[in-house]
This record gives sequence, structure tokens and C-alpha cells, in this order.
Amino acid sequence: MPLCVIVTRDVEMRYRGFIGSAMLEIAPGVYVGTKLSKAVRERVWTVLADWHAQLRSGSVVMTWRDSTAPGGIRILTLGEPAKELVEYEGSLLVRRDA
Repeated sequence: MPLCVIVTRDVEMRYRGFIGSAMLEIAPGVYVGTKLSKAVRERVWTVLADWHAQLRSGSVVMTWRDSTAPGGIRILTLGEPAKELVEYEGSLLVRRDA
């Protein structure tokens, strides 16, 4: 159960209440879950994705350690151009969809 971080920007208050029920808000819009299981992390993301699909406002970024991903970190985003971490000649780069 690796550390999970969620950062929100310009989202409705319902996001803050929901995420705050599962994670600690360490700064406005920044949440950490030190013992968040994969199932809980996936459920939180599903709810956030459903709300964002309906409301279409603000942005959400979720990240956690994943040894199978490039650089050992996985990132999911809503409301911004999609980002993907890629390894290139030993360096970790962020690729965004145009």
C-alpha cells in the first residue's frame, strides 16, 4: 500500500468532502493517503472520474508509486491534457496529448 497523493484545483466542495473522508488534506486541495489500498484508490478515482464527466470543471491529479510504471510512479489526470510518464534514454519525461 504505497503513498497516494491527490491534488485538486478549482473543483466543487463535494470533491473535498469525499476525498477528505478517505485521505488527509495536508494543504488546500492536496490530499495524502499513507495506507490506501489499491481497491480504495480505484474506488476514489472512479467516483472522481464520474463526477468530473458530469460537472466538467476543475482538475484532479492522482499519483502513487508503481514499480511497473516508467520511473516507478503512476499518474492519472482529469481536466487537463492527459499526461504519461515515459522513459527515454534513462530519463523520466512527461508526455502530454496534444
